[in-house]
Amino acid sequence: MPSSTATAWISPSTRTSVIENLVSGVDRYNPSNVGILEDYLYQQIRSQEYDCLANLAILKLYQFNPDLYNPDVVVNILLKALTAAPLPDFSHCLSLFDERPPAPKSEDPLPDLIPSLSTMHTLLIQCRFPAFWTLYHSEQLEPLRENYTIEYVGFEDAIREVVVRAVKTSFTKISSERLGSYLNLRGAELEAFAEQHEWTFDASAGIFTIPANPDNEIESIVVQEQIELKQLTNIIAHTTLKR
Repeated sequence: MPSSTATAWISPSTRTSVIENLVSGVDRYNPSNVGILEDYLYQQIRSQEYDCLANLAILKLYQFNPDLYNPDVVVNILLKALTAAPLPDFSHCLSLFDERPPAPKSEDPLPDLIPSLSTMHTLLIQCRFPAFWTLYHSEQLEPLRENYTIEYVGFEDAIREVVVRAVKTSFTKISSERLGSYLNLRGAELEAFAEQHEWTFDASAGIFTIPANPDNEIESIVVQEQIELKQLTNIIAHTTLKR
């Protein structure tokens, strides 16, 4: 993880001093503060911000205080973590949820949603983006879309930024058909999205060009080794003795 990314993950610029004290201080384990952290999560949902450590603090409080458990909050935390791929945020969150308190299935959507959310995470990590969109828009996940991501401002665009990170590290050129299947965009929408990222489009060839960056540039490396005459003499002598 680049140092700038690590810094943003540990202490995002949008985190207030109040939340900083809750996340970094002893109040992190004070159950009376869970409401503040939950409100902060919904601020993230509405404003396209993200603070993984604050969200992990909520899950830790749920672990220690099962009576505080709110399945809707957990779903939203997991959705936020999905958009951080390929960082391991989703796995971190899920590991804290393993000891969830029992609840009647009719009142808890998580038993039905977690397998699908885990599959979505796997598809993103494996860069199987067309399969991700197919699953996300399936009838099976209609409850997720209608009850959760409909309230999540910019969820699909946040997923597309996951795609952007993968494309930038893997391609210098990519066909419009392939890129469109990755982003779930076509035509003018695809061209406008690519233009936002300064990707140029050759309409006659149907090819997008990705600007050079440290990850997609191929650089030849010349390795030079210097062997002194004394070392070479020792090697020859050693070989001769073995015969």
